[in-house]
Amino acid sequence: MTHLAKLERDALCDTFLAVGPDAPTLCSPWTARDLAAHLLVRERRPDLAPGIWLPPLAPLAERGMRGYAARSWPEVVDLVRGGPPPWSPARVASVDNAVNLLELFIHHEDVLRGDEQVGPRREISDHLSAALWKSLRRAGKLHFRRSPVGVVLETPSGRTADVRSGTGHGTVILRGTPSELVLVASGRRRVADVEAVGSEDAVAALWSAELGLT
Repeated sequence: MTHLAKLERDALCDTFLAVGPDAPTLCSPWTARDLAAHLLVRERRPDLAPGIWLPPLAPLAERGMRGYAARSWPEVVDLVRGGPPPWSPARVASVDNAVNLLELFIHHEDVLRGDEQVGPRREISDHLSAALWKSLRRAGKLHFRRSPVGVVLETPSGRTADVRSGTGHGTVILRGTPSELVLVASGRRRVADVEAVGSEDAVAALWSAELGLT
């Protein structure tokens, strides 16, 4: 099995070093330093990580982020590059791919597209594209669960995934590469190079919905 999560982690860390700690990200007002600190809390501090998902506990995660962010930038990047801690099941490649690949890919794009311009900044390998499509097919219904209209994902090769059943308010077909569709699914439509096919009202309803896991 190709350890795609490790490859994406290394690529993200290379980008971190290239852009520097103060580079903007799509998670504004977070900088690259903040985003790296977020990843470290998520991966290394299970006592604080619930604050990432549960608003009442957010101060816990923020405290952990401040601690990591206070370290030197090379040290922060080295910690991210080091991957899951020894006690984590994600030390196993298959688990790492399942748990971390999508997170690492999305946050890598957050850094690469911090200028808020639309479209890809890098070539996506066939292996990574296939893994992203698999993730969309598996978790797409969860990402699009708040859509008021039906949603079908379609790749340039003609593969499709019905991720939101029709609701009586129409259906929108989203056409794009798996990497661009992942960005839409995670709530980053503003920088994703996709084509939305459907009635004007249906497309407007989809774009007004809060997409993603949170």
